[in-house]
Amino acid sequence: MILETRAVSKRFGGLQALKEISFAIREGEILGLIGPNGAGKTTLFNTINGVFRPDKGRVIFRGEDLTGHPPWVAARRGMARTYQIVRPLKELTVLENVIAGACFGLHALSIGKAEDVAAEVLGMLGLAGHGRQPAGSLNVAEKKRLELARSLAARPHLLLLDEVLAGLNPSEISGMVETILKIRESGITILMIEHVMQAVMKVSDRLIVLDDGELIAEGRPSEIMNNPRVVHAYLGDPRAAERLMSASATKS
Repeated sequence: MILETRAVSKRFGGLQALKEISFAIREGEILGLIGPNGAGKTTLFNTINGVFRPDKGRVIFRGEDLTGHPPWVAARRGMARTYQIVRPLKELTVLENVIAGACFGLHALSIGKAEDVAAEVLGMLGLAGHGRQPAGSLNVAEKKRLELARSLAARPHLLLLDEVLAGLNPSEISGMVETILKIRESGITILMIEHVMQAVMKVSDRLIVLDDGELIAEGRPSEIMNNPRVVHAYLGDPRAAERLMSASATKS
């Protein structure tokens, strides 16, 4: 297993955000993480990569206990992530943003070597023609790809994707799904939070489901979408329940 969480819990004052979350990801797998808004998904990401220290439990990455280590340690061990709200370094160019990812990633590359890696990644993500452009001038879809490029330039073993499809139109979602599958084919393991159900169903080998800070289900997409607890968890948001059932019908 490339990543394991063992009974990870996190509380913020009177709110129990995570309640003894245990799961594991196999190397080379795409694991989807779904659940209603406020279920604890991003909190779990932040606990895995060291933004938050869990109140109890352990985070094991590639056999090493990374519990409570700061994010830069996780990055140097080969863990990278994107964020739901993209914040490129607007005063830098697109290329310089990606160079930063390479410099502070797994191999801590020099500027010269980092530029080579950045150029390669930008080409892979269809941003080669934007390298000298200010990062702040990109549109939403391009900024999403820039965020992904910066993470990939770190040369991670594990990539955490936090709603990388949010705000994209159907054509852009389709393109990003193809990109995610290519990333997995390159040997990178992926854990992704996503609300676009048809997309996460298509790319995920397995799904885990959080609700109110608890892990309520784990299994293949077809199993998850027919799980009564999962359907019930989504019924608090009619639109989410509709998306869930539509995705289940599409997959079957």
